[in-house]
Amino acid sequence: MSQTSGKGSDYESSLKDSDSSVAVFTQKAKSPLGFAQHFLHGNPTMVPVIVLLLSIIVFGIISPNFFSPFNLSLIMQQVAIVGILAAAQSLVILTAGIDLSVAAVMVMISVIMGRLSVEFGLPVPIAIGFGLVCGCATGFLNGLLVTKVKLPPFITTLGTWNIFLALNYYLSGRETIRSQTLDAEAPLLKLFGERFNLGGAVLTWGVVLMIVIFFALWFVLNRTAFGRHVYAIGDDKEAAELSGIRTDRTLVGVYMLSGFIVAIAAWASIGRVGSISPTSFFEANLESITAVVIGGISLFGGRGSILGPLIGAIIVGVFNSGLRLAGVDVLWQLFATGWLIIIAVAIDQWIRKISA
Repeated sequence: MSQTSGKGSDYESSLKDSDSSVAVFTQKAKSPLGFAQHFLHGNPTMVPVIVLLLSIIVFGIISPNFFSPFNLSLIMQQVAIVGILAAAQSLVILTAGIDLSVAAVMVMISVIMGRLSVEFGLPVPIAIGFGLVCGCATGFLNGLLVTKVKLPPFITTLGTWNIFLALNYYLSGRETIRSQTLDAEAPLLKLFGERFNLGGAVLTWGVVLMIVIFFALWFVLNRTAFGRHVYAIGDDKEAAELSGIRTDRTLVGVYMLSGFIVAIAAWASIGRVGSISPTSFFEANLESITAVVIGGISLFGGRGSILGPLIGAIIVGVFNSGLRLAGVDVLWQLFATGWLIIIAVAIDQWIRKISA
């Protein structure tokens, strides 16, 4: 018994010795900068929210007229079309792609809707429906070229941008359908340009449409399998394929949904401008990408909230309005927007460096 007891005590002492030799890892306390990096990694939408709040405060101090209901409502009216395009652009960028054709498609479809209604005498709802179908068809073409022909999204949409721009000029004959003509023959096309009062602010139905689209997409991307597949493809397409996701079908669906939203933007753009011009919204393509980047969606795909581009579009509108009220030349407004894009991408790169 004594021998057994001695062996047991020797065993216990050896366990204690082995326990004392185990390496102990202590986690370093995060610095304020490290804590901010981790927080923003988990909440990417907070970056544009912070920028928006700071912008509003600064411009509110610089110009007392900035907070007037008229100016705030004017900002929302001005960003409505770019915001809707940014929603369509966001879907593609979340899959690590890009669509350079959105503005050309939007203008082309507005021309199609106008000519079918005014010159061919089709009922306006049918013309609008045909335009929505055309939007899906343009997205299907882009998606097919990306998935089946295996062309890079940048090259694909750069090519289709030229194709749709040429079709736009051909279908319109480079002629504008004036506001008076639309009022007389197709007033429904100007629906989203109609104004209403809300607490002293004057808004348009186009602003309401933009907000509805963003929240509908938020639901799709966060509450459906399709949305989870979109993020998975953007994060790692090969891993998504290995997990059983039909990536090509999902990508085609993304481009078609994007085209459908662009077609809705075409309808809304008619109300915003009041007429149909083949040369309108020439810079909307780059402005939509700007809103997406500033809104915190990563150009590398797979990360970011769909609500970010909504805030990003408003940030661009706030900057333009604030600088204009401060008497800053348009040249420097473009200068400021350029720095916004660079800073937004730099912040995204910094956040992505966080260790898993």
